[in-house]
Amino acid sequence: MPIGKPIWWDSAREFLLKDSLLGPVLEKYETGHLSGKGDLFVTFVNSIVGQQISVIAADAIWNRLNAKVGCITPENIAKFSHDEIASCGLTKAKTDYILGIAKNPEDFLSPNFGNMDDEDVHKHFISFRGIGPWTSEMLMIFGLLRQDIFSVGDIGLIKAVKLLSPDAKTKEDVLNVAERWRPYRTAAAWYLWRMLDPVPVAY
Repeated sequence: MPIGKPIWWDSAREFLLKDSLLGPVLEKYETGHLSGKGDLFVTFVNSIVGQQISVIAADAIWNRLNAKVGCITPENIAKFSHDEIASCGLTKAKTDYILGIAKNPEDFLSPNFGNMDDEDVHKHFISFRGIGPWTSEMLMIFGLLRQDIFSVGDIGLIKAVKLLSPDAKTKEDVLNVAERWRPYRTAAAWYLWRMLDPVPVAY
């Protein structure tokens, strides 16, 4: 799994600085970048925790989960019962999803992602219970550092695009606006999130 700054980040920034909509945002945030943790399972758990809840609530649950299990690994989580994991603030369904992969991580982690295109990676991820399009896209952005991922299912990205382009009324409109940032829509998404929260988003 990739660690640290993506090899394509500087090229993405140079490209996006020229964009009339997003360029001023990049000028405001001159420092910082997407950073890979090198641990796809941690990104998976973090994404599941963050599904459909506020950042504050997700952080609280994540901290309780860390306190209970220690280092977030499949082995550590699998030692605990469903009720023990759920007691950290997770729903029954989210607990099921996390334990499902924690108890059998090989199928999830085994592919050679470097030899797979985005579509194949997406198909792999969504084949697991609990991973829908948004979670798959977070895994590709934060876990695999894929350079051209844009999640139209992310409320924050939709809000940020509409702030930059008020004529974008629908999700289709938002996707159309995002086309201007291809092939670096991942970096565009990172800066769009920073428009809404000065603390960089990370899963």
